[in-house]
Amino acid sequence: MRVSKANLAAAVANTGCAGVIASVGLGGYEKHPRGADFRALELVALRDEIRKARSMTDGVVGVNAMVALTDYESLVRVCAKENVDMIISGAGLPLHLPGYTAGTNVKLIPVVSSMRSLKIIYKKWMKDFNRCPDAVIIEGTNAGGHLGYSLEQLEQSTPTLEETLADVLEFTQKLPTPMPVIVAGGIFTGEDMAHYLDLGASGVQMATRFVCTEECDVDIKFKQAYLNAGPDDITLIKSPVGLPGRVINNAFVDEIKNGETMPFRCKYQCLRTCNPSTAPYCIAEVLAKASEGNMDEAFAFAGSNAWRCNEIVSVRTLIQTIMTEYENAEHPEPVQSAR
Repeated sequence: MRVSKANLAAAVANTGCAGVIASVGLGGYEKHPRGADFRALELVALRDEIRKARSMTDGVVGVNAMVALTDYESLVRVCAKENVDMIISGAGLPLHLPGYTAGTNVKLIPVVSSMRSLKIIYKKWMKDFNRCPDAVIIEGTNAGGHLGYSLEQLEQSTPTLEETLADVLEFTQKLPTPMPVIVAGGIFTGEDMAHYLDLGASGVQMATRFVCTEECDVDIKFKQAYLNAGPDDITLIKSPVGLPGRVINNAFVDEIKNGETMPFRCKYQCLRTCNPSTAPYCIAEVLAKASEGNMDEAFAFAGSNAWRCNEIVSVRTLIQTIMTEYENAEHPEPVQSAR
């Protein structure tokens, strides 16, 4: 939340990659008086972030909109009105997404964790909207933040991203309209990118490694949590939204795991899946505090490779490094057909 805003998205877009603004939790609504319309604040904030990014780049700028948000439809409609290049949508099945963007040229990219989920989305979109996803992102078990897997699957890293990619490609390659498949979750180096492109992916989505960039929008203390982390500091928790989450361990995380609660009165009901009467703490407030560097009362979401971040560099330098890693990666020899 508030990790990837206009500054980071524009910096990435200026390198020729696609920059993405995260739509959740914008507007600083937690600082407004009780009763303030957080949804209205968030919509204006999203519009302003899109316009700010547009003023900083002519490159590709997209928005990630979570289906689980109570104002999901309104956020998507802002994206459509502002004519973003693409909307990435997960944390639930975006079954009605094409209806919210009708009449626009916005590219629509669902995020899934299995071929089954993609099939459901594809059939629904074709039946109701005669629309095929412009691409699909497969998010694997090594991703950060809220995850669409059981705790057991995450602990065992099953299915592997390679297995899911093979399943999804088996489905997409039979479609009448080509659908690019993008992989995410644990992609950290150019060698990783080469590996998945060699397996048939059309692209990769990277997030964790971009936290430790100069342009990333979070406080330096958030970035420092990544730099200070070791392999054993990356851990899993059960989030109040009912899903497992991958975070960097700290004293606050220890309190959560020990069953301590932080009673709160819900001001927002920002997530469909959060029950304020049983939630041990407010995930929105925790993530807002994290983005501002108040790590004593928060945690940093992170992918499984966050501990490998060891310096803060510019986005351009990071992408140049990744591309050098990619170019130096070993590629399997093509199979020669028998003659």
